[in-house]
Amino acid sequence: MVTEPGQPWLTADELSAWRGFVRLAQRLPAALEAQLQRDARLSFLEYHVLAHLSEQPGRRVRMSDLAALANTELSRLSHLVGRLEKRGFACRETDPDNGRYTQAILTDAGFAYLESAAPGHVEQVRDLFADALTAAELRTLRRIADKVLTRVDDRTG
Repeated sequence: MVTEPGQPWLTADELSAWRGFVRLAQRLPAALEAQLQRDARLSFLEYHVLAHLSEQPGRRVRMSDLAALANTELSRLSHLVGRLEKRGFACRETDPDNGRYTQAILTDAGFAYLESAAPGHVEQVRDLFADALTAAELRTLRRIADKVLTRVDDRTG
């Protein structure tokens, strides 16, 4: 819908860009999730929690910090880590620096499983995302994402 400046509606260009972004934000994670489920029996979020843990010193981090890294609620993360614990991929311990906190820890088995799952996931990300864009487009997309996320963070948090 085309509107005059100051109207509450998006312009045709804004609406087209917005709808394209929403389709991308819904369909790309779903396609990546399907590959992870098929090849590694992991959800998209489980994979990213394991990946974030693998990048932390000692492969451990406070649950609250991991929730922020994974962009999920602490209660949802707690259930997810519980599922990873049952599979032997993670464990939880009291934070030695502050007993009021709990740390999530990536086990050796979890790290090995992540290492086996990563090549297929990276191949899918490359195929569906990185290879579809030029290097300049990737840099532009990164700048756009940073700009929008900064604005979101400024307004919400």
